[in-house]
Amino acid sequence: MRAPIHLLPGMAMCNALTIDVEDYFQVSAMAPYVARRDWDGHESRVEQNVDRILVLLEESGTRATFFTLGWVAERYPQLVRRIADGGHEIASHGFAHQRASEQSPEAFFSDIHLAKIVLEDITGVEVKGYRAPSFSIGSENAWAFECIERAGYRYSSSIYPIQHDHYGTHDAPRFTHDVREGLLEVPLTTMRLFGRNWPAAGGGYFRLMPYPVSRWLLRRVNRVDEQPAIFYFHPWEIDAEQPRILGIDAKTRFRHYLNLHRMENRLRQLLFDFEWGRVDEVLLEAA
Repeated sequence: MRAPIHLLPGMAMCNALTIDVEDYFQVSAMAPYVARRDWDGHESRVEQNVDRILVLLEESGTRATFFTLGWVAERYPQLVRRIADGGHEIASHGFAHQRASEQSPEAFFSDIHLAKIVLEDITGVEVKGYRAPSFSIGSENAWAFECIERAGYRYSSSIYPIQHDHYGTHDAPRFTHDVREGLLEVPLTTMRLFGRNWPAAGGGYFRLMPYPVSRWLLRRVNRVDEQPAIFYFHPWEIDAEQPRILGIDAKTRFRHYLNLHRMENRLRQLLFDFEWGRVDEVLLEAA
């Protein structure tokens, strides 16, 4: 585990802000309703949503890490270049947004290797980081870390140490640690309280909980654990006008569409309340 960071009085912890660049119809929970072969038939909104995020980040002087799908990058290379030109880190979210836990080692390696090649060809910059869709790496498919290292990545951010019906490894280490020689795992942030880990990293929980709760959780991790937080969200989460996917179940509908109209203002407040940076600068270089 990374050693605690002891700050001088008045200093703020620098946390890592991450964005998973995928479109609204590519979410894992939508997979039973939207086939991959039909993705090109849906209205894409990822470019306009990422551009809105870039404006938010520029206004606050924030640099972030964008875990980007190779599928998106192939279709919108100019968007990937705009992200990189803004001083942000381009990292990999794989190519086709398939869960690592649903692939063979060979298929998984091919997917993440292809994504790295596509992103590096567009930007001309080394892609150091990878995040598995739906945080789908755990004890049952730990072989994935060998594939990530072999593909040339230097860190993974693929584990969320919580209990969840779609993802999570509740007993995994909570903070940045070595999983192989030359490969770090940068888990999503949790707070330890009452003998369990509580989600504090963003996503749907950030839209569900009142903003002061999220702020308290992150501040506690900074002050009590003396560790930087790793926060994430998706471009579609700021898009209340996105087309609705028909026929989805009630749980998926609640999780996906809850408080989309509040998300942008909450992000503005988050950027104001905390110091943020890129994963490679906040955690990789300091390891």
